[in-house]
Amino acid sequence: MDTETALSALAALSHESRLAAFRELVQAGPEGLSVGELRERLDLPPATLTAHLNGLRTAELVQDQREGRVIRVRANYPQMNALIAYLTENCCAGATNCGPNSVCIPSTNGGQT
Repeated sequence: MDTETALSALAALSHESRLAAFRELVQAGPEGLSVGELRERLDLPPATLTAHLNGLRTAELVQDQREGRVIRVRANYPQMNALIAYLTENCCAGATNCGPNSVCIPSTNGGQT
């Protein structure tokens, strides 16, 4: 992920309702939620939810698919994982015990070995 893409994703998540929508979709799993279900869970007016989903779509954090008269929205897990990787890619610089389930603890020597 490049810096511009990361900034777009972070900007999209920087609003309370967009973050709540994204978290609901992540929790819903790969099947996602219909826009109506998401709207009910968040208690947002339809136009407001549409605007927030457009922000998340622009950042490629969600994807949607029409299923007849219903639009199903899903979290874009690869994009989410890429953002997490981008944010943490330097946390283990110089560490020998760093892995996917490790906690990032900043080095006291600035990553210098």
